[in-house]
Amino acid sequence: MSAAADSTDPIDARTSPRVKLTEIFLSIQGEADSVGWPTVFVRLTGCPLRCRYCDTEYAFYGGEWFTIEATVARVREFRTSRVCVTGGEPLAQKHSLELLRRLCDEGFSVSLETSGARDVSQVDPRVVRVVDVKTPGSGESTRNLLQNLDVLRQDEQIKFVVCDRADFEWARDLVKERALAEQCTVLFSPSYGQVEPRDLAQWILDERLPVRLQVQLHKYLWGEARGR
Repeated sequence: MSAAADSTDPIDARTSPRVKLTEIFLSIQGEADSVGWPTVFVRLTGCPLRCRYCDTEYAFYGGEWFTIEATVARVREFRTSRVCVTGGEPLAQKHSLELLRRLCDEGFSVSLETSGARDVSQVDPRVVRVVDVKTPGSGESTRNLLQNLDVLRQDEQIKFVVCDRADFEWARDLVKERALAEQCTVLFSPSYGQVEPRDLAQWILDERLPVRLQVQLHKYLWGEARGR
């Protein structure tokens, strides 16, 4: 990502809505229902949470300001129909909702990866919301806005990152108590390097849980390389 994109923007950056970006890159989607598809990732800077397993701490600070028009123009350059807005926590930025709307207006298939610690009800209905419910092992479970789960559609997803057996049981109980699997797709993902995928798979089978096992495909392809 280069700040040069902003300098060619015909809109006055002093008065136009802006977002702070850590990076924009093309990769293979490694998670959720669109796993495996070539996708442009728009990573916004900043996050109010500090999850113990976070793999994008570099997005907490820094970044560069871009107008929304310049951001959309940069996304167009990749000539790919799918876009994922992520972070950090993208909804922590003032103009993130406007960015999501503009990407939809441009005809992109847009998904949002959010911690669930911010209200998702105002997100453009054309966006597919993927809400990451924080387990106790994350250290941030008290930040969950569980009312977010009530507004999700069947084509959207709830994700639990499982750090240990206790996390699994906590997530299992929440899925059952709120009948989450009847509302939308529920994803259980092993925390990379903490839980073996085969162990989580067996726990799911043993409990006959109506959830979907998810591994982070991009990490199996490229490890924890930035921008992949």
